[in-house]
Amino acid sequence: PPAAVDTPIRAPHCHATRAQHLLERNEHVTHPPILVYSCKVRERRRPNNIRFCFSDLRNTQMSSSNAADRRVAMVARHFAPDGAAAAEASHEHEHAHDQVSLSPTAAAAAPVKKGYTVAVLGAGGGIGQPLSLLMKQCPLVHTLNLYDIANVAGVAADLSHINTHAAVFGYTGPTQLGAALSGCDLVVIPAGIPRKPGMTRDDLFNINAGIVRDLVTAVAQYCPRAILNVISNPVNSTVPIAAEVLKAHGCFDPKRLMGVTHLDVMRARTFVAEAMGLDPAVVDIPVVGGHAGVTILPLLSKTTPFPSGGFTAAEIAALTDRIQNGGTEVVNAKAGAGSATLSMAVAAAQFAHACLRAMDGERGVVECAYVASTVMPNVPFFATKVRLGRNGVEQVLGVGRLTPAEKAGLEAMLPDLSGSIQKGVEFVSKP
Repeated sequence: PPAAVDTPIRAPHCHATRAQHLLERNEHVTHPPILVYSCKVRERRRPNNIRFCFSDLRNTQMSSSNAADRRVAMVARHFAPDGAAAAEASHEHEHAHDQVSLSPTAAAAAPVKKGYTVAVLGAGGGIGQPLSLLMKQCPLVHTLNLYDIANVAGVAADLSHINTHAAVFGYTGPTQLGAALSGCDLVVIPAGIPRKPGMTRDDLFNINAGIVRDLVTAVAQYCPRAILNVISNPVNSTVPIAAEVLKAHGCFDPKRLMGVTHLDVMRARTFVAEAMGLDPAVVDIPVVGGHAGVTILPLLSKTTPFPSGGFTAAEIAALTDRIQNGGTEVVNAKAGAGSATLSMAVAAAQFAHACLRAMDGERGVVECAYVASTVMPNVPFFATKVRLGRNGVEQVLGVGRLTPAEKAGLEAMLPDLSGSIQKGVEFVSKP
């Protein structure tokens, strides 16, 4: 048989007339609904291959009468036989907002949301600009708000010329921060100064801690229910700072606050794939703990697919060291000209996309993130794999069974990680 093609065609006159006649018999319908359809037909265009759906019923007033509901349902079933509704769900996401359920009780429901409003705070910086570019290309982003203290208007104008459906707006300075955040579903914070040669993440603390505190204060005021992705270093301290600020404003929800450690996972995948001759696109390695130095612990024993022959002790030591110091490797290579901005932007975008997919209803979205956790006693924040859902973190998955070397690495990191967390808490609490 000839191949199927997606082609919009005119509705057969007899079917459209019958629908109009049936609907007009219902005295409770003041205006017949507009009949909109999508069709997949073969070249012979047999009538029984045509699928219809009703949309744009906003001007139609339905009675709660059971009889009226049954008549509308009869018409819906006539034009959408069994299986048609499931086929409609396979259409591309951008067409989803043009259709409504064929259920008569859903006809009066609010239209399906077209996408999500995302804010990038620090959009003019070395991470913020490529991150904003990648978010502009995400099909789940409806509105992209870019904020920075300077140089963001040009970034917004530049990105607005890209032919994706996300609308881009630029906001400059503290007086426009509230407008940038109002109504946001997801807020991503890459703001802050980058690392320079010889600097540790703790050296960034005094500057970046204040930046994160002020930005999260605005989040608490203007979009307290938004999911918050914190990139600003040192993440081991800035996430606890964000938590304390949100607690002070009475809107802390541990499910909605996440430190982005996905770059550690990307590095683990890349370095292990290179060393073991694997495909980096399919390799997965959980990275737990924190996001600085020895607190970054790749669980190489849980590599999938596991390399033939496994890892030697020397390979484990070398790979762990490189993954832990990947940021320093880039800082030194750039020789004072910047830090890991491009790879961090890709990691942040991938993690933000994962959050949006989960918010949009996709099931089984699992990523590593630094979140409020009880995995380790007396360590209130810890990075592990988490299952994401519509409201953020649905489940913290823990670390599972560890090898002796991994247990030793875990024990060694805890004092450093606990100290960084306490440092963030004390920063907010001090006068």
